[in-house]
Amino acid sequence: MSQPQPPATGVVMTLVSQPQFKTQLTHGPSGTVAATEAPRDNGGTGGSFSPTDLVGAALLSCAVTTMHLFASREGIALGEVRGRVEKRMTPPPRRIGELVVDLQMPAGLSAEQRARLEQIGRECPVARSLHPDVKLPMTFSYPD
Repeated sequence: MSQPQPPATGVVMTLVSQPQFKTQLTHGPSGTVAATEAPRDNGGTGGSFSPTDLVGAALLSCAVTTMHLFASREGIALGEVRGRVEKRMTPPPRRIGELVVDLQMPAGLSAEQRARLEQIGRECPVARSLHPDVKLPMTFSYPD
């Protein structure tokens, strides 16, 4: 019999484990479902995000989302940002050692806007939540 759950004070997400090192995650507020699987080098098939892949994806998404929120509040027409993250694991004991982020920014931003947006991206909530031992190099490229 399960224990009664205390009232939620944040966003609730649930998980159901599945065979072959897979999970199904559900975002409580929206009902959106995501799947994870152990990585290929740890017994999975590589057919989905691994839990540590989601950490990298969360960092990339958070940096871009936070920059867009800031730009919107400041009246900056940010436009489309594209990004890439590479997750690098450490030798055993396994952990995320580095998340290398590359962002392709739109043209037309002033030097001041660029500096502020880069600071916002580097200091997003996910970046601030990760252990300081995880290296987080983040590069920004501009076409102009």
